[in-house]
Amino acid sequence: MSRLKETYLSEIAPAMQKKFGYKNVMEIPKLDKIVVNMAVGEAKDNSKILESAAKDMEIITGQKPVMTKAKKSIANFKIREGMMIGCKVTLRGEKMYDFADRLINLALPRVRDFRGVNANAFDGRGNYALGIKEQLIFPEIEYDKVDKIRGMDIIFVTTAKTDEEARELLTLFNMPFSKN
Repeated sequence: MSRLKETYLSEIAPAMQKKFGYKNVMEIPKLDKIVVNMAVGEAKDNSKILESAAKDMEIITGQKPVMTKAKKSIANFKIREGMMIGCKVTLRGEKMYDFADRLINLALPRVRDFRGVNANAFDGRGNYALGIKEQLIFPEIEYDKVDKIRGMDIIFVTTAKTDEEARELLTLFNMPFSKN
């Protein structure tokens, strides 16, 4: 069992139950899944770029990504419907907790001029979205083997009903929210 999941079961769940007064243990919010998405705009010209991005994502998450296709044709971006333009991974279970642990404790502190993540990026239903500008913050990525610096979106999907509950859950997971 991952260290983050053990912490959730032994410390975070009881703290959440005490703070919000849940009568049933099944009411306590928990992390449901983490979705990591990487849009690769240059993939329309060169499919090798998308393969390289997918390889980086597989190294970071430990899971093979799914290629995403354009839903609509957009003439200004020279994109046709059905073109491969990105990749995504949905993490659940042990891999999810391992990834969250590495992101919060290893990768985010390595960001230059890091002052914390935006505390207002909740969607109103207890889910949190986070954007990362470069994949180099993950220790698994070797700087010399990177062809291009790419960003990614990371979405924490929780079972929390409100943003307040989700914020408390992620705070107890040691998510470094900015204090502004």
